[in-house]
Amino acid sequence: MSNIIKIASAQLSPVFLNKEKTIEKACNAILEAGEKEAKLIVFPEAFISGYPDWVWLIPNSKGAELNELYVKLVDNAISVPDDSTKKLCHAAKQAGVSVVMGMHERNSEKSGTSLFNSLLFINQVGAITGKHRKLIPTGGERLIWAQGDGSTFHSYDTPAGKVAGLICWENYMPLARNAVYETGAQILAAPTWDKSPNWLQSMQHIAREGGLFVISTCMALRMDDIPKEYNFKTLYPEGREWINTGNSCIINPKGQIIAGPLEAEEGILYADIDLSTIVEAKRMFDVVGHYSRPDVFNFSIKPN
Repeated sequence: MSNIIKIASAQLSPVFLNKEKTIEKACNAILEAGEKEAKLIVFPEAFISGYPDWVWLIPNSKGAELNELYVKLVDNAISVPDDSTKKLCHAAKQAGVSVVMGMHERNSEKSGTSLFNSLLFINQVGAITGKHRKLIPTGGERLIWAQGDGSTFHSYDTPAGKVAGLICWENYMPLARNAVYETGAQILAAPTWDKSPNWLQSMQHIAREGGLFVISTCMALRMDDIPKEYNFKTLYPEGREWINTGNSCIINPKGQIIAGPLEAEEGILYADIDLSTIVEAKRMFDVVGHYSRPDVFNFSIKPN
């Protein structure tokens, strides 16, 4: 039997602040991945329903404008579970594909009006297996998202391998990475808003450090993807076409880019992987195995 498995990175644009249409687009992408015989697809950070790039443009003194945008954002966020997750689960089951979905998630266990930057994990039979909430938003993002906690560090069995996730610059946190490695993850989903060369270099390092496959998925977003009704569009430089060009890629445990980077276009990247490559990579360096030195270092996670 072949050990080759196909995985996918969905560099797509959401229908900005429109949950229903973004869910429809996501379901179509899941079905496409299934037709291409992929076993796993990863979507960008905050794909449902769009990255709030205005946090880098509008000062906090503009309360009325920020309030209006936040209300719209919460209205188009996800509660787990809800009708939106049911649609995603149905698509995953129909396609036979495991899904990692970036989303704005309501704190439905409490007020329902605060948001987390979250990843939703859905398996190939359409069941929600878990979620991960970003530990700490970066810079202006802290005006939008609450902080996650240690209870969501898990990896999940899929036909593609054991999958875990860290979101954007959370991947720069050495202890967060170690927490993922200790789950036995074979594939790291790394949805992001960062398109920079420095980010890609870090992803290659993390793939080598963890001895795992990395799926770096970034949202491709044009100026034209933002409806004219949102005034923050005028704060971008005149003539700008792309707000984010993407640069999504898939990297093997040796740090080699095996698909992408995909720049300045929408598309789904596919890569064939062999999990035995992980064993090869860890022969010399296994960060939570023979190289871990538990006699010297003590690592633990506070669950909440």
